[in-house]
Amino acid sequence: MPEKNTPDSNRRSERSRRAIYDAALALVAEVGYPKTTIEGIAARAGVGKQTIYRWWSSKAEVLMEAFIDLGAQAAEAAGAGDWAKNDSIPDTGDVEADLKTVLRATVDELLDPRYEAPARALAAEGLADPSFGEDFVGRLLMPSLDLYVRRLRAAQDAGQVRADVDPYIARDLFVSPLAQRWLQGTGPLTHAYADTLVEYALYGIAPR
Repeated sequence: MPEKNTPDSNRRSERSRRAIYDAALALVAEVGYPKTTIEGIAARAGVGKQTIYRWWSSKAEVLMEAFIDLGAQAAEAAGAGDWAKNDSIPDTGDVEADLKTVLRATVDELLDPRYEAPARALAAEGLADPSFGEDFVGRLLMPSLDLYVRRLRAAQDAGQVRADVDPYIARDLFVSPLAQRWLQGTGPLTHAYADTLVEYALYGIAPR
């Protein structure tokens, strides 16, 4: 008797998970986060809503994992030379050029329609729900922000940044204004703006 092929439950689960990620990202972009529901995600993904609740407790959790996966997929597609894939900011010996490279890439990502709608939704949900906000910062924001701290410490070791500078505060000098302008729309988000933030952070605004 020929053996029957048994369904691969792991493969089926991964296929369902991928469909749920895609559905969550698509719905947030199309109808906005407030109108996105677990039921809508399930219908779009072609799964039962009980499947979603088996893995996540809320639409915010679904969206955050979908967003993290989107970033991982983008880094994978970018190739091994990409700084995000290597989980480090490039160190060419020129800290100004390296920070500008990464901050420009951040601008491009924030303006990419694939990222903008879910990123704004997650940021808003993080403010509305402190518990989710803590998870959002820990899982999504801090890993990226820590890359800047490590690069600034390397610059300190190389004598390019003063030894007494707190790298966490120095990081915030250019990362935080970028985030604020993106969230509040107080001005255009451009490569030139990113470059200026790096220059102001590194050299200050007093006459040289």
